[in-house]
Amino acid sequence: MTSLEDIRSMVTNPKYTYRQRVAGLANLAENLLDPPAVRKQCSDALTNRIICDMYEGSAPYRPRYLLPDYQKVLVNGSVFLELPPAKDLDDALAFLLIMYSATPSITGYPVYFGDLDTLLLPYVEGVVDEDLYSKLKRFWISLDRMFPDAFAHTNLSPVYNRVSKMIFKLERELLQVVPNISLKVDPILTSDEYILDGVKTVFACGKPHFINDVMMQSDLGPDYAAVSCYNSLKIGGGSHTLVRINLKATVDATEGGIEQFFQTALPFYLDLTAELMESRILYLVEESHFFESSWLVNEGLLDLDKFSAMFGIFGLAEAVNTLMEREGNDGTYGHSPVADDLGYRITSFISAWVAERKMPYCEGNNGFAFLHSQSGIDLDIGVTAGTRIPIGTEPPLISHLKTVARHHHLFQAGVSDVLSFDETAVKNPQAVVDVIRGAFKSGMRDFTFNLESNDFIRITGYLVRKSDLAKMPSARHSSTYLGAGSVADSHVDQRIVKRVTSAESSPSTSS
Repeated sequence: MTSLEDIRSMVTNPKYTYRQRVAGLANLAENLLDPPAVRKQCSDALTNRIICDMYEGSAPYRPRYLLPDYQKVLVNGSVFLELPPAKDLDDALAFLLIMYSATPSITGYPVYFGDLDTLLLPYVEGVVDEDLYSKLKRFWISLDRMFPDAFAHTNLSPVYNRVSKMIFKLERELLQVVPNISLKVDPILTSDEYILDGVKTVFACGKPHFINDVMMQSDLGPDYAAVSCYNSLKIGGGSHTLVRINLKATVDATEGGIEQFFQTALPFYLDLTAELMESRILYLVEESHFFESSWLVNEGLLDLDKFSAMFGIFGLAEAVNTLMEREGNDGTYGHSPVADDLGYRITSFISAWVAERKMPYCEGNNGFAFLHSQSGIDLDIGVTAGTRIPIGTEPPLISHLKTVARHHHLFQAGVSDVLSFDETAVKNPQAVVDVIRGAFKSGMRDFTFNLESNDFIRITGYLVRKSDLAKMPSARHSSTYLGAGSVADSHVDQRIVKRVTSAESSPSTSS
């Protein structure tokens, strides 16, 4: 319960910036209200962190994630913002900055900047490279300084073009945390040259993230984007909420072996997770009336019918390992075919369950939530994100990819993995291109890698700079504080480093 002392501490604590105080005070005020009503069993599971509402607040008044249709507003202009349609590149860049400042999310900052190469291409005709560079550079610096939160993503289309090429150039030059970048990769449309440019950019600054465009389109249609922690959602829509079930805690809270887990424990806690999601959705839509009051909805930039919700899971590895131990088997997730099969049985069971559980105001997925492999938060201690292999125990590259790839088709709203490469990758960038293509061919939805030697640490869907961690508590980016917790408690900087050689081209080859 929020107290006057909590409020006073937020006001007087010198470690907080002005914007952090404003956001913190708003959150404290929200949490003075009673949360959406659920059964005691559900609230108990929330208190015990068997299920987690991602600390979205007691009274939802904005969707967790929203993805406005920026292309529509650039073409049509905005009545609310009193802006005419963009006529040239200067207009488009200024329009987008204004739009971002008026776009809410759970973080207080936008989580989606648009598919920027697609958005800007109509406005660069006749703009020479020198001018494109200078204008886009000022825009890029503005994104980092105005929206200091690394959960904000821009997506890049599968086809190499002037804008995406310039973005990669600027990323390597500026070395900014914001924006995050996700590159959509099509097996035919996306050239090796394009992926190679992306790979070399990762070597410099940890970006971009690589997305299997074919798989994404098959689940979400052509108008989708990856935002925040690799959450894949429909443009013009978003997600009301993200509630996740801690599979490790689910196993720990019950006794018995594998079959009892599937028959009783897992369905019980899945139902409580769904109950909490439903209560939050109903409050957002029917009590706080976001979709009636938002100018983004009124101008057709958001559509309630394109929204759904995200049913998240995490702690699969620990759940599997505990159940294996109870059955007298010492196999572990990522290292044992029996354990890996059990992991897939769990995710398949959950996927089928979620696909049968109706959710209100989730027409973006035909009345159902999207399943999401949640990438973890700074408070997760001793539990592994999503379907990943525990940090520090990862097997060699090909075995790693084969273990996690089998889960990816189940998670329409996002699943990811992060690999750590040593300096051999820099000498073999084409081999990395081959790994990316092979991974997607084998069923990976999205993933990225980290280069051990650069200044960036990939946390989940965001990056922090090692140099910023050294500045704590005075770091400028709000996401740095979360990243510091993940480094300290989850040891995300200790992923096993993998060598990349030209022979390692596809996870479908024998390891």
